[in-house]
Amino acid sequence: MTAEQFIEKLSTFINEKEFDKVEKYFKGNDGVTKSFGVKFGDVFNTAKEFSAMPLDEVNKLLDSDFYEVRMGAVSIMDFQAGNKKTSAEKKKELFNLYILRHDCLNNWDFVDRAARNIVGEYLIDKPRDILYELAISESPWERRTAIVSTHAFIRKNDIEDTFKIAEMLVHDSNELVNKAVGSWIREAGKKDQKRLFDFLDRYMKTMPATTFSYATEKLDAEKKKHYKEQRKR
Repeated sequence: MTAEQFIEKLSTFINEKEFDKVEKYFKGNDGVTKSFGVKFGDVFNTAKEFSAMPLDEVNKLLDSDFYEVRMGAVSIMDFQAGNKKTSAEKKKELFNLYILRHDCLNNWDFVDRAARNIVGEYLIDKPRDILYELAISESPWERRTAIVSTHAFIRKNDIEDTFKIAEMLVHDSNELVNKAVGSWIREAGKKDQKRLFDFLDRYMKTMPATTFSYATEKLDAEKKKHYKEQRKR
């Protein structure tokens, strides 16, 4: 399986109605990313078909200027990381490739597609210093990876890093980071509601409106009203 074969297969799904995908969904500003004109459903299905692709070929896909081709690369990596048969060594290689080529993963959906499986799951039983390094990166996508990766920990009832990283990012200037912070403290709060309330009590008046909205979205009506009123005071 090669990068060239993947692109050739993907080209069979080109649909002129999909050429505005970059304008709709791509929030990066690299000046070179363009649409291949393929539905993401077809991208994901093709990636699944090519999920055994060697990483040196996946790396070639990451070099592409096409939005959907890079999404295909990320999806192949995600399928490999999520496969129970994937060796520990291969998971390490996937993790390293994700971090090394993060400059190519310059949109929110690249991060959301793969950060949990490739980064978070890999770090379950390892030091997590890299997430704190990513949290202070100049790249909003690396900062988003820092918080989104903690989803893997939340699933195992480990919420410490989620709240620590959220605290680092609570006043972030990028709305797509704000959304991620709000979303994952909300999810962590399902494991320990008091931790969420403590976080909100401390930061509700200073966090961006987007973060506040996402963090309180699933609270019961009475609690949501309470925090909205407190935020206005």
